[in-house]
Amino acid sequence: MESPVKTAKHFTDVCRSLRACVSFGPRNRSIGAAAKSQVVTNCKNTVQGFKRFHGRAFSDPYIQRLKSSLVYDLAQMPSGTTGIKVMYMEEEKVFSIEQVTAMLLTKMKETAEHALKKPVADCVVSVLATACDPELGGKDFDEMLVRHFCEEFGKKYKLDVKTKPRALVRLYQECEKLKKLMSANSSDLPLNIECFMNDIDVSGKLNRYSFEEMCADVLGRVEAPLHNLMEQAKLKKEDIYAVEIVGGASRIPSVKERIGRFFGKELSTTLNADEAVARGCALQCAILSPAFKVREFSITDAVAYPISLKWNSAAEEGLSDCEVFPKNHAAPFSKVLTFYRREPFSLEAYYNTPRELPYPDPTIGQFVIQKVVPQASGESSKVKVKVRVNIHGIFSVSSASLVEVQKTEEGEEPMDTEQQATPEEETDQDETKAQGDGQKETEEEEEKTTSPEESKTEKKSDQPPQVKKPKVKTKVLELPIENSPQWELAIDMLNLFVENEGNMIMQDKLEKERNDAKNYVEEYVYDMRDKLHGRLEKFVSEQQDRQYYKDTENWLYEDGEDQPKQQYIDKLAELKKLGQPIQERYMESEERPRAFDDMGKQIQMYMKVVEAYKTKEEQYDHLDQEEINKVDKMVNEAMIWLNSKMNQQSKLSLTVEPAVRVREIQDKTKELYSSCNPIVTKPKPKVELPKDNKAGEQNGPVNGQEKAPAEGTEKGTGDSTGNPPSTEPRPDMDLD
Repeated sequence: MESPVKTAKHFTDVCRSLRACVSFGPRNRSIGAAAKSQVVTNCKNTVQGFKRFHGRAFSDPYIQRLKSSLVYDLAQMPSGTTGIKVMYMEEEKVFSIEQVTAMLLTKMKETAEHALKKPVADCVVSVLATACDPELGGKDFDEMLVRHFCEEFGKKYKLDVKTKPRALVRLYQECEKLKKLMSANSSDLPLNIECFMNDIDVSGKLNRYSFEEMCADVLGRVEAPLHNLMEQAKLKKEDIYAVEIVGGASRIPSVKERIGRFFGKELSTTLNADEAVARGCALQCAILSPAFKVREFSITDAVAYPISLKWNSAAEEGLSDCEVFPKNHAAPFSKVLTFYRREPFSLEAYYNTPRELPYPDPTIGQFVIQKVVPQASGESSKVKVKVRVNIHGIFSVSSASLVEVQKTEEGEEPMDTEQQATPEEETDQDETKAQGDGQKETEEEEEKTTSPEESKTEKKSDQPPQVKKPKVKTKVLELPIENSPQWELAIDMLNLFVENEGNMIMQDKLEKERNDAKNYVEEYVYDMRDKLHGRLEKFVSEQQDRQYYKDTENWLYEDGEDQPKQQYIDKLAELKKLGQPIQERYMESEERPRAFDDMGKQIQMYMKVVEAYKTKEEQYDHLDQEEINKVDKMVNEAMIWLNSKMNQQSKLSLTVEPAVRVREIQDKTKELYSSCNPIVTKPKPKVELPKDNKAGEQNGPVNGQEKAPAEGTEKGTGDSTGNPPSTEPRPDMDLD
């Protein structure tokens, strides 16, 4: 089995260049590294850093504060969430954050499947830690640098950088490079950008000390999550064995210094700071997957923020609430809540500590429990509601059931506990079985409730019989739930997004095929252009051939810049129709001499055999005269054919079709070999040695001589003199 760590390394190596970046163009989308390369040239339609907008309304103060630092435009979706406005397929489009994220995840899935050579069905997505500052990261340090140089260039060069999106993007890129350089150098470092704005070159410089002073407020926020973490984990600094830091911003010396000072320990940096999260996700995939066997780890996920439910109280006017999952409660986990209701009711789930949330809206969603009816007696029904936080940390009302109480008549109650169930009870058991596991759990609870009564009945069995109470039976009914999570996409909108994504994937595929067809033409033109001035130069018939390739090269960058796929396919066919004969003439010229030489060697070999036969050499004296004559004839014909073709070819120019092709020469050589070789390689007949007669006399009778006397003896006819046969035993063999 392949190591999960090895698999993680392979995946991170593949996806290292897959940046969280999507670029929209007039014909297709670019995702990952291809999109990153268009940040400057297509800045208004290249989106990055969008994960911070998930789950936020367009009116969110955080969104409004970030708008000024973005080079692309944000817009409000019909649902009130944040969307991204770009130009795609020559039209203005607004994509939701979920759509853009789906584009990136789809690309990652394709990349992983291509690298692993197997389908990918599930994934692990990293989330924020137990204690964190979601608005603190490497991007904040970049923002400080950009703000500093915008002010400096404004004073020094009278340039308003934020009015030019392309210039602003270039400044972000250079500031990020400068930040990394300052992490390794404490001296003054330059920042130079050529043709920055209005054909003006700009320059500046900064050192680490000035940078740290500039970012004092940002650096001051580093320790707050550490204090929060220790409080929630209920640990002391002495309990910490080692501290490992990861993340791109962990390379900043002042950040490392503050973390090390807080824990009082030397920090460990054994993990790759940029890929640690991806490797951790890969390891979690291995733990969850049945295909990998890893060491057992005790991992307990926790509820990051406490979750409460509130509802309209039936007994009292107003709202009632209850905290169902406190902060850091283990997850996944389920709880069952019991309500007494006569009619449908709704539950609202929310986070009860809004100040701790990174989002202004604490609402999780509304859940309506439907088809709730009172009991037959008119009393409120018992409704059991199951709430759950699943393995993904998502809260839901997973099920609801109504407990219906049924009473039997007094005379119908069986007296003997060993009796079989009545038909009515059998029907009730069948219904329970059909309802599922949730109802079985309820029935077990009911049995536990009635068990003390049964024990009392057994203790009082020696007392006089009393009036029997009607037997109580329960029937559990599943109730439908109407779920309305906050910000959840409607089914029709979700289906529309899926359809749109499929159409965009198809468009990307068609555009890729078109670009590939264009690239094939371009590659062929460049390849032939170099060869026509090199090894193929002597084989070009006219100057027009070279000019055609030059014209095609010009066409590619003029009228042929944006043509349909079929146009490029046809153009490539025309080029090959012109270039293929030239390349074939070159290949024929290279291989023809060797083919002529191989055939000449065959002819010479068979001519020597014929000459050796005519001189009556012992090696070939067993061959037949007619066959040798046949070989002689074929050799002479082959010689005449070879000389004729060689003479014809020598008179032809290299720019015309050859008189004979290499394949013809090879076929002629094979034909000569198959006809002559069996004759000249015919083996001599084997010579039989003469037989020795004396050896046969000494060794006994030969050719059945022993058989005749034996037959005469069996018949009892005696010997040739007429004497009766002797009765004395004869030896098996006489020796002279």
